[in-house]
Amino acid sequence: MGKLTGKVAVITGAGRGLGRAYALRLAALGADIVINDLRLDSAKEFDEELTADTVMAECEALGVRAIGIAADVTVKSEVQRLFDETLQAFGRVDILVNNAGGVLRPAERGKASTVPEEDWRFIMDVNLTGTVFCCQAAAVPMKAQKSGKIINVSSQAGLRGNLAGSIAHYCVAKAGVVEYTRLLAGELGPFNINVNCIAPGIIITSRAIKQFNRNSPENVAAASANIALRRVGEPEDCAKVVEFLATDLSDYVTGQCIPVCGGMVLSPS
Repeated sequence: MGKLTGKVAVITGAGRGLGRAYALRLAALGADIVINDLRLDSAKEFDEELTADTVMAECEALGVRAIGIAADVTVKSEVQRLFDETLQAFGRVDILVNNAGGVLRPAERGKASTVPEEDWRFIMDVNLTGTVFCCQAAAVPMKAQKSGKIINVSSQAGLRGNLAGSIAHYCVAKAGVVEYTRLLAGELGPFNINVNCIAPGIIITSRAIKQFNRNSPENVAAASANIALRRVGEPEDCAKVVEFLATDLSDYVTGQCIPVCGGMVLSPS
């Protein structure tokens, strides 16, 4: 029996990267898993090696049930379908990890004073609106069962400014995730539902490697110099904090944003 045996966890953006790490961590604790992504085989796009054919199969190898549901979290009807299918398969939702998101438009177009409308709306939708839609859908069964753990994903970018006005859409969206977390925690507290978020710093994921060469010695050295622990993060560093927020260890914690950044929060922007 694991700590989460009998629980059901929905993780968005879990086809690879951080979302996959969260899914595997919760599966190892005994939770049945719902993998959501736009593409359930998204690991292939970023050359991320799996230990089985799919992330669902990886979870099942840990002794739990797992299903995959492809859905766009920025579309409310698709989010409703995601949770309808989850309830049909498992009958309950105990944990929601809102991981879908990212800086998915060219960063050089993200200046605060010039960001194009289409970039602004897209980044706000994929990072903030999708989180709101999923929280609203999960709140229905969680309120009915009078229990639940919602874990949103912000970013250091949502907690810190920068002197260049860079990736303004992403920064504002992730700041919005923090405030929405607090508001939802206040509303859902009487239903015994905990709502918290994490704010990762520089984490080495398959997308960060392929798109930004983040694991090169030069980039790692430059980033580590501004981190108190003098190293960049791995997906497991975030997954361990998700474990805390998904289990009884955090039963008296709600409305909080926990930086998972190795002390990056201490350095100037």
